[in-house]
Amino acid sequence: MDKRHTRRQVIIQELYAASFNSKIQHRDLKDKLSEIQSHSTEFDEKIKLYAQKYAIDKIARVDIAILHLALYELLVEKTTPPKVIINEAVDLAKEMGGEKSPSFINAILGKIYETEYENNKEA
Repeated sequence: MDKRHTRRQVIIQELYAASFNSKIQHRDLKDKLSEIQSHSTEFDEKIKLYAQKYAIDKIARVDIAILHLALYELLVEKTTPPKVIINEAVDLAKEMGGEKSPSFINAILGKIYETEYENNKEA
């Protein structure tokens, strides 16, 4: 399995666990996890904006963790192509989320991609 994919899986697991208990277990990922968590309010606002039918507290925590990682990579880190980030998030949702998680995550990230990237290209 790809090392980046495995690392993302661990990050998702840590973010999910942190949603119950704020202790970060993985010391080598502590900086990245802390950075993602520092943007969580901003990410939650984006999720609320693009998932208006769903209250943020009703969305599965694993889906929130996947979205937070993807939004961090899309909006903060910006080292991986957006379509790769979205595809990876959908794959993680297939592995770790519920039945509807992949389509939900794809829809949210697709809307954010259109707004953040496509509209900025035209400017």
